[in-house]
Amino acid sequence: MARGLKKHMKRLNAPKHWMLDKLGGAFAPKPSSGPHKSRECLPLILILRNRLKYALTYREVIAILMQRHVLVDGKVRTDKTYPVGFMDVVSIPKTNESFRLLYDTKGRFRLHALRDEEAKYKLCKVRSVQFGQKGIPYLNTYDGRTIRYPDPLIRANDTIKLDLETNKITDFIKFDVGNVVMVTGGRNRGRVGIIKNREKHKGSFETIHVQDATGHEFATRMGNVFTIGKGPKPWVSLPKGKGIKLSIIEEARKRLAAQTGAAA
Repeated sequence: MARGLKKHMKRLNAPKHWMLDKLGGAFAPKPSSGPHKSRECLPLILILRNRLKYALTYREVIAILMQRHVLVDGKVRTDKTYPVGFMDVVSIPKTNESFRLLYDTKGRFRLHALRDEEAKYKLCKVRSVQFGQKGIPYLNTYDGRTIRYPDPLIRANDTIKLDLETNKITDFIKFDVGNVVMVTGGRNRGRVGIIKNREKHKGSFETIHVQDATGHEFATRMGNVFTIGKGPKPWVSLPKGKGIKLSIIEEARKRLAAQTGAAA
């Protein structure tokens, strides 16, 4: 009789954006339960072994983590399958490196190298604002944090800037038309643009219309949108491509230009 959660994950059931090869073994690392959903995260082992190439094997990853070299959001993590998600800061003090997990326009996680100043904070989307016992206000974030006594102007869907050392809110962005957002779900995942308008549908999903820097417009659900800055300027540095999705033809032209440039 099966009791509780499954302990294993087959290679073919792993999310596509992990980019695991189909024939590289029968199993994939199953993410532990943690702050991010298992299909919207990247386990630490894949970051160290497949992306950063600091380890060749599963056992080497465990050896690195057990020496307490890897921090996620300023906390040492020794769990090899700890789920690291969107906007999380992975830092390795020994090599003096910090990375933020962001999406590229193909919807895959990109480890974006950070400078020291930027590694000290992260942006968190607010899920809900409530009152606890004795009327103490608190908010819940998308990554499972509970923060007490927030600014009374902060509402659900806004974004807060969180200092990772003190776990205090240093600033916040309202979810408003004209602010720059990154799409974190759906077909347009990884695209960056400015909110043009917001359609409210009673009893259904609200739709957000977004326009990217090249002028292309697209629409997505409100739950898929994460505000990353006030006005057109984002508060976090963006990975290569700046969240602008190219068509297949534009991509081919870019590749061709790069090849001819390299040949010349």
